[in-house]
Amino acid sequence: MTVAMPSGPVPSATGERATRSAVVTGASSGIGLAIAHDLVGAGWHVLGLSRSRGGLSDAATWVPCDLADAIAADEAVRAVRDATAGGMDAIVHAAGLQYSAGVRDLQPEQGERMWAVHVRGAELLVSGLVGSLVDGGRVVLVGSRTMSGVPGKSQYAATKAALVAMARAWASELAPRRITVNVVAPGPTRTAMLDDPNRSSVPPVVPPLGRLVEPSEVAALTRFLLEPTGAMVTGQTLVICGGASLP
Repeated sequence: MTVAMPSGPVPSATGERATRSAVVTGASSGIGLAIAHDLVGAGWHVLGLSRSRGGLSDAATWVPCDLADAIAADEAVRAVRDATAGGMDAIVHAAGLQYSAGVRDLQPEQGERMWAVHVRGAELLVSGLVGSLVDGGRVVLVGSRTMSGVPGKSQYAATKAALVAMARAWASELAPRRITVNVVAPGPTRTAMLDDPNRSSVPPVVPPLGRLVEPSEVAALTRFLLEPTGAMVTGQTLVICGGASLP
């Protein structure tokens, strides 16, 4: 697989070069698409990894990738690494899916698929590309408020909780390079996932602030971490949930 990169200056997290670059998974829809759109609008070059191009802007580079397939995902990561030999500024892992089921009805294959996309996908992505990240670069993993455990979402919650642990470990390992690693954990967000029949057993609850979170709001928080504003935030989980986490 080859990835065509635009001509022009090579990106830098420090702003020393004209264009910064970010790899964003799940960039065809939902939160991943919102993040990709926000970054493109802010002048970043985005390499979007997803199964289909979906709504990804023509200004971004689409890299076909199914993170549930370890071989295909590894191939896509290697292609991106080769294409960004001059360095990249950020990695954002937003790809996700959700199956809901009570403890009596858990399906191991569903848990395995979520683990493959959420956790193994993060491992392949960050491990494979961290050598290409410039010093002072950024890593953001999109988690979920459900990471602390929600009835009917045990498998999903477990995968999102794992991201928190990995982010803190990686933040410590990469601190000498000034690379920050954080988790953005949204609550109920207005995306197509809310209508997915795979999660119909646990319908979303409108949070205390009276509406669902907008994908653009998650994107804005993510970009805060990617810009110079987030330079001193690392190893943290930032929850954006409209008060859903309140007692």
